[in-house]
Amino acid sequence: MYNFCTLFDSNYLTRGLALYQSLEKHCADFHLYIFAFDEKCFELLTKLNLGKVTIISLKEFEDEELLRVKPSRSSAEYCWTSTSSTILYVLEKYKVESCTYLDADIFFYSSSKPIFDELGAKSILITEHRYSPQYNKEVKSGKYCVQLITFKNDENGLKALKWWRERCIEWCYARYEDGKFGDQLYLDDWTKRFDGVHILKHPGGGIASWNVQQYSFVNENNKLVGIETQSGKKFEVIFYHFHYLRFFTNGKVELGRRELTQNVIDTFYKPYIRELDKLNHQVQSLDSSINSNGLLEPSLSWKTPILFLYRKLKGVYNIFDYKELNSDA
Repeated sequence: MYNFCTLFDSNYLTRGLALYQSLEKHCADFHLYIFAFDEKCFELLTKLNLGKVTIISLKEFEDEELLRVKPSRSSAEYCWTSTSSTILYVLEKYKVESCTYLDADIFFYSSSKPIFDELGAKSILITEHRYSPQYNKEVKSGKYCVQLITFKNDENGLKALKWWRERCIEWCYARYEDGKFGDQLYLDDWTKRFDGVHILKHPGGGIASWNVQQYSFVNENNKLVGIETQSGKKFEVIFYHFHYLRFFTNGKVELGRRELTQNVIDTFYKPYIRELDKLNHQVQSLDSSINSNGLLEPSLSWKTPILFLYRKLKGVYNIFDYKELNSDA
């Protein structure tokens, strides 16, 4: 069995539910431990009675060390601070052989088995950003992405995980400072610092807006079946990371600030947004007070027209009407 964990609050409910449904479709033998980061999220997940899920409340999860630093962190920073602690919690409380943390905004398109086959006998699995050259931010954001990360419940896995937790409690902020950024730059030297670390090689694991420009997509009967690298090799798409997907109260959706072809938008973003829309209707039918898509107020300033022109010229003005992206056209 594959044991996964993730964390999100009520503003990310639809993304977390979409992640679960994608696992349910493509991973026959799994269990997902969800850390509900607010009470509304916990209550609604409990109502849904998801079959392969254990829901863990903040009250149950938080310890003295986390509570001590919580006031000094923003909501996002506290989530980053807590990531390593969620994995350790699952390993220690549930005594599972391994646990894989997943960002709530990733979505599986095929089985995760190739990822774990690669890990083999090693204890820790990390994934690279694999930045496209024009978007390389390794120096300030790190070579590795905390989107999917596995630790086995063994000496090597626990040593690295506890070290990571200690560092994140010491310092975990949304800024670059003294070679640190959030929880992510801590991973950069792990292949030298710790034993048993494996870097995922499968290019289908970890496609995202910062690297999607490197691939062509193979579709059959309007269905995604794989990717083709620049060298001509074909691979299955395992998961896509929908980072920086934002919904606004004025009916607009932003897909991020990197170049995305119409094919990428049609292949990944439109179906994903339709899935989120269905889940949002489900959530609203149970509790209409929950902002389950995390709707944001649009921000306007004197810079807005300049940013519009700049992004249009760069081909990165990825702001659309919600209805346009939520259609089959």
